[in-house]
Amino acid sequence: MKKALTEVSPEIQELAELCRGNSGIDLDLYTVHDVKRGLRDLNGNGVVAGLTKISDITAYRMEGDTKVPCDGVLRYRGLDIRDLCNGFISENRLGFEEITYLLLFGKLPTAAELDDFKELLNASRTLPTNFVRDVIMKAPSKDMMNTLSRSVLTLACYDKKVDDISIPNVLRQCIMLIAVFPMLAVYGYCAYNHYKRGKSLYIHHPSAKLSTAENILLMLRPDKKYTDLEARILDMALVLHMEHGGGNNSTFTMHVVTSSGTDTYAAVAAALGSLKGPKHGGANIKVVEMFQDMKRSVKDTKDPAQVEEYLMKLLHKEAFDKKGLIYGMGHAVYSLSDPRSCLLKEYVEKLAQEKHKMEEYRLYKMVEEMAPKVIERERRIYKGVSANVDFYSGFIYNMLDLPSELFTPIFAMARIVGWSAHRLEELINQDKIIRPAYKSVLKEGEYTALEER
Repeated sequence: MKKALTEVSPEIQELAELCRGNSGIDLDLYTVHDVKRGLRDLNGNGVVAGLTKISDITAYRMEGDTKVPCDGVLRYRGLDIRDLCNGFISENRLGFEEITYLLLFGKLPTAAELDDFKELLNASRTLPTNFVRDVIMKAPSKDMMNTLSRSVLTLACYDKKVDDISIPNVLRQCIMLIAVFPMLAVYGYCAYNHYKRGKSLYIHHPSAKLSTAENILLMLRPDKKYTDLEARILDMALVLHMEHGGGNNSTFTMHVVTSSGTDTYAAVAAALGSLKGPKHGGANIKVVEMFQDMKRSVKDTKDPAQVEEYLMKLLHKEAFDKKGLIYGMGHAVYSLSDPRSCLLKEYVEKLAQEKHKMEEYRLYKMVEEMAPKVIERERRIYKGVSANVDFYSGFIYNMLDLPSELFTPIFAMARIVGWSAHRLEELINQDKIIRPAYKSVLKEGEYTALEER
């Protein structure tokens, strides 16, 4: 009897090569058959797959038949993200709950509506009896996204109406998940930190008097303490990561899975699986790791010439992970600027001053200014390149003393709002399963009897 498959054996390696040899597709065939690889055209524009009223992205303006790149604009329910953020900041408020209401219900809440919604979220910020002990504490893992997915799927077992996809019931489920995501992620990390790292175990209950951002910091820190600036910047980051059009990978996953008629927990777990990928939600970790490698590799990071030399090595696949990328630079849609990065940047310096990280901040600023020029010089690009939201978010999370294992789960704590809005939109408007077509490029063959092979 063969051993269980717990590692890649020579036999598996050989089968993998067989799989690779018989599944490879000549990329020229995409052009021959006019198939949009990755659902994008030759200019990188996404294939239109649906309609939405939840958010909108603008990266260019039309001058006749010509696309002219412009500063990026992100709108939630038609409202510019800059105006939304400046609105709650100028009124000395945190914005996560208010903008969650906007995305779910399509309008800004009145003061009374906002208070009621906050109470609803607080009432939902609870887990089933012994859930932390019986689920989260069992089999702790460094992979917080898998831990989060497991917790979400297990919550389905406690829901008596798990398969009810009526709008009121799905809304109930979505509000509950929005409320408990920070608990699931932070408690998952606390379990890992204790059982795998040997650190002290603490489980702090969230406070009904605090916002989502404040509760994340309270639950995560042993002393429960945080500054006002820390809470405001984390709140801002959550708002900026909530939603980004229906075309991003995880939101499209939510639409596709929802269209099959499955339950909310399964749909959210599928979206989590998408977000976990380093090409999607894990990008800010790569930015932090890239800068760590830069500080190890460059003798004087204050010298622009040495920093530029390192960036050149990145592009030539001679440094860091040798993928030829400067992480945090460029975006599939934006060209001249990413509005989320612009908003975050306004507060990075303040946090860097509070955390005594100004030298590192100046390095980030140098790379932000230098990298687009290096990329434009070295690469043939069809649109401008600028810092995206991942460029500064990882640095911010580092300054907030958030463990890197929670970087992507924090993204999920925010994006669950957008996923929920899109799930509801799909259920309200569609009654057909999303079923894209694939062009077969198989060659016909003839069956051979077993003894003749």
